Amino acid sequence: MARSRLHPHAFTIWMAGGGIKGGQTYGATDDFGYHITQDPMHVHDLQATILAAMGIDAQKFSYPFQGLNQRLIGPQDGWRVHGRLFS
Repeated sequence: MARSRLHPHAFTIWMAGGGIKGGQTYGATDDFGYHITQDPMHVHDLQATILAAMGIDAQKFSYPFQGLNQRLIGPQDGWRVHGRLFS
């Protein structure tokens, strides 16, 4: 199966609950939905924000995989929780 190349730089997600403010839009793309024009969010930031909404510390959350403790948000610490999304 071929990988979709329609929107490689942007994504859309609908979130509710966990203290997320309703009725808001975070970020923007160009008219084609291809390039991010406002408030970029890395996927590791999104994962850390979702974990925070569930009450889980993304820094401490790990799971064993191939003999190592892996983190969902990746090995580096360049991620952040986007607190503006919470009420």
